[in-house]
Amino acid sequence: MSTGVLIAVIVIVAAVVLVAAALTLRARGAGGGRSLKRRFGPEYDRAVARHDGDVKAAERDLARRVEKHGGLREQPLEPARREEYEARWTALQEHFVDAPREAVAEADRLLAEVAGARGYPDGGQYEEQLEALSVHHAGRVEGYRHMHRAARAPLAADGEGPGTEELREALVEARELFTELIAPAPQDSGRHRADRAEKDGREQVAAPRSTHRTHQPWGLTRGHAKGS
Repeated sequence: MSTGVLIAVIVIVAAVVLVAAALTLRARGAGGGRSLKRRFGPEYDRAVARHDGDVKAAERDLARRVEKHGGLREQPLEPARREEYEARWTALQEHFVDAPREAVAEADRLLAEVAGARGYPDGGQYEEQLEALSVHHAGRVEGYRHMHRAARAPLAADGEGPGTEELREALVEARELFTELIAPAPQDSGRHRADRAEKDGREQVAAPRSTHRTHQPWGLTRGHAKGS
């Protein structure tokens, strides 16, 4: 085989290898994008918008979050701690009737505290905490973001800020993440139900049955939030 033919064969082989490598990288990139979109859902679209429509930049951002926080393992909550958080949320929800802004600010602090107890970055590092939560609770972090903005929105010169309905909606949305964070782990759910049933049984024995319904100051549903 002449030198010229040998060089031509080498060039052709090299070209084939480069094309194959390019196709492989493209396929991996497309698969990675689909995987990120599936994992992050609405948060994927928000990242693209945040990067002015630059999909590659958004995917690099999301991939960085996964690499940094994907290995985080949520810490379990003891039943007593879980009940304490539930009671505090119920209390601030009732407080909302008289002081909406203060109740939302309190809920913002409580949600940050609960996330910290589950092993996420401390609430004092809001952006870092939000990023980590977006990796594991992508479908719920926008509610936290909304509430955090509402809680910290400055009052205008005329004393106006976010309206009551906006504050209510923010609290409703954030409740979804709160509920996920305090939910017992699958292996603990059976024990939690048994403990709850035992506690409820003791309370029924200790207290007479009431014929009156407990008044709820406002409903925790999106329908109520918009229609009340």
